[in-house]
Amino acid sequence: MNRIETSRLESPGRVGTWRGLGLWNLYFIVKLALYWRGAIDFDALANLVFAAFLLVPLPPLWLHRLRHVAAIPVGVVLFYHDAWLPPFERLLAQSSQVGAMSPVYLLDLAGRIVNWEWLGVLFVLAVGYGFIAPWIRVSVPVVLGLVWLAVAPLLPVAGPVPQESALAALPSAPSRGLADVVQADEPAPAPTEEASDAVLDRRLEAFYAAERQRRTQFAARPAGAAPFDLLVINICSLSWDDMAVAGLTDHPLFDYLDAVFDNFNSATSYSGPAGIRLLQASCGQRPHGALYGDVPRECHLFENLAELGFAQNLVLNHDGQFDGYLKELQQEGGLDVPKLPMNGLAPVMTAFDDSPVYADGATLERWAAQDTAGAPSATFYNTVSLHDGNRYVGQRGFADYRQRLVTLFDDLLTFLQRLDQEGRRVAVLIVPEHGAARRGDKMQFPGMREIPNPTMTHVPVGLKLTGMAQPRQGEPLRVSEPTSYLAVSELVSRLVASDMFGAERVDWPGLLSGLPSTAPVSENEAVVVMPYQGVPYVRLKGDGWMPYPQ
Repeated sequence: MNRIETSRLESPGRVGTWRGLGLWNLYFIVKLALYWRGAIDFDALANLVFAAFLLVPLPPLWLHRLRHVAAIPVGVVLFYHDAWLPPFERLLAQSSQVGAMSPVYLLDLAGRIVNWEWLGVLFVLAVGYGFIAPWIRVSVPVVLGLVWLAVAPLLPVAGPVPQESALAALPSAPSRGLADVVQADEPAPAPTEEASDAVLDRRLEAFYAAERQRRTQFAARPAGAAPFDLLVINICSLSWDDMAVAGLTDHPLFDYLDAVFDNFNSATSYSGPAGIRLLQASCGQRPHGALYGDVPRECHLFENLAELGFAQNLVLNHDGQFDGYLKELQQEGGLDVPKLPMNGLAPVMTAFDDSPVYADGATLERWAAQDTAGAPSATFYNTVSLHDGNRYVGQRGFADYRQRLVTLFDDLLTFLQRLDQEGRRVAVLIVPEHGAARRGDKMQFPGMREIPNPTMTHVPVGLKLTGMAQPRQGEPLRVSEPTSYLAVSELVSRLVASDMFGAERVDWPGLLSGLPSTAPVSENEAVVVMPYQGVPYVRLKGDGWMPYPQ
């Protein structure tokens, strides 16, 4: 402890030793600098209480030093509390998943967490503190700063400038910006109450209460209607924002589609819940916990199709073992059929857990080569070709995302064109799981998907009807309303209840207009993101709501 930081009060009637914060000054200076730059939040009262605990006089020097050592875990917990990180319970819950990841991938993730710019700032602050500490009692301005942050919000004038919403930084679909998605709350009078925990909690409860009443009604197929197959292509790690970062928003695949959903919300940022939500699409959006366990049979899209005579197929271009993904599809998604075997196919990539990943073109060709004997089928296809941490076979480095995205889009376009050329009647729905979080933000480093923010859940959904006698010409039709999985289920029910493939002309307005609209509310375990008055708010377990920071 330097001499300037220590003031011994030894006059009669006074006992105790007022020592400064010492190296804890650097702790608070770093946090204040990060807060000033908007990199973390700052619980002013908790930090002030912690500083007071460190300042309370303890006469024996050894006890003073022991307190500083004992305070280290408290300081770590407080720093974690102030940082925009997921609840600690979620990290513990995912520890088993971390063990299944390859060491190379874990090392890459660690490199993303390190912010070299802030390491440089930390170095400068440490050197600056070491230089001025012998001459200035640093604890005084530090404590005054903590007091100001705690008191300022109580004053009539404005306190610290609140963090801006992430709204300005969010990407947009080609024909409609994501700002429109965020502002498109559940159809109702525009909210006028100021945002607060109580107001946002009520709004979320009202959203789920309304969603519980929504169902898709499936009608029997018309007599003599032309049979067709349904192919749902579920793509891991693809959002409009990822396409923008890769510079592929104008890929020819999207010009070849018949319809594109500009404002589709995947409602989650993890694969298992995304697959389950898609397979449970025939009911309104459910809270995360309600996806598991006793789910009404009528919620399962593929079971509804099975009752109408569609054979069920499950195809993956991976083994589906990580985090029990395949088991979740079969048990919670109502798709209890074995997946199509990949025997004889050579993998083109190795996943982050060292499991094989097969080429999308080859996998889809294997599906198309199945002998269906003319019976209609409904197929769920999931691809992880874009997943973070994939490596091409025979190469050490991680595969470039843009290169993989080009390959995937090219494979899908070639496959759709082949179905058209063969005259095979297939309704193809492209429905990504969630984005890859290529950019990252203040709350999550690139690739982290714990919080389902709009850049990850705003995904490109498209429809293509192949094998049509008169294919639709021109640019794809656009569905601009905010939609989610219930719209997919309704679209499928309309395809089944009509004879689109047998009619001379497709009734596109009847097929696409008036699809169920759903507010862009997203949820992972212990995390909810919801728009209110044009601003996305996030609620972490154990905390209240806050605007998603830019």
